[in-house]
Amino acid sequence: MGVRLGVLALQGDVSEHILGFERALMAIGVGDYAVVPVRRPRDLDGIRGLAIPGGESTTISRLIDKNGLRDPLVHFEGGIFATCAGMVLVADRVDDPRVRTLGLIDMAVQRNAFGRQKESFEADIEVRGLDRPYHAYFIRAPVAREVGSGVEVLAEIGAGIVAVRKGQHMALSFHPELGGDTRLHVMFLEGLGVQKG
Repeated sequence: MGVRLGVLALQGDVSEHILGFERALMAIGVGDYAVVPVRRPRDLDGIRGLAIPGGESTTISRLIDKNGLRDPLVHFEGGIFATCAGMVLVADRVDDPRVRTLGLIDMAVQRNAFGRQKESFEADIEVRGLDRPYHAYFIRAPVAREVGSGVEVLAEIGAGIVAVRKGQHMALSFHPELGGDTRLHVMFLEGLGVQKG
């Protein structure tokens, strides 16, 4: 069986994340793969890595519970690629009590750290492990204010930490699925042990 990845399909840029992973898998020469939407616990069967897309973190948190996904996600043995609201959800501390996080990464996250939708912006940022700057799209983005031991900071800007990695998990405050640059997807896949062809 080839590489099987999932995208949590409760809210957010689901199709864009599927396409981003398909591009990354093709870029590293993986021929046998599937990237599928995940809506129920059974959809996680055989999944090696899972994207948790952006969206509205309080809504996604409620939908995770409604769909019976909280325990399966907390105990998921693969890697999680969390973006924007996903970064909020994988943290163990967040500044909004309405969000029930998954507690997968030891970090304190501030939601909407840059303000409202109109304060959204793009920036070229330096990311540890990449050979040139990454063009990042920040849309009502969070930031991590602090991280615990074992959490590697991959990128920071003036407002705070915007990319981290812990084990197989990566969390980004921006939207890598919106550009054509698959380097962060590839970095995540390599962390799962997916080999270049």
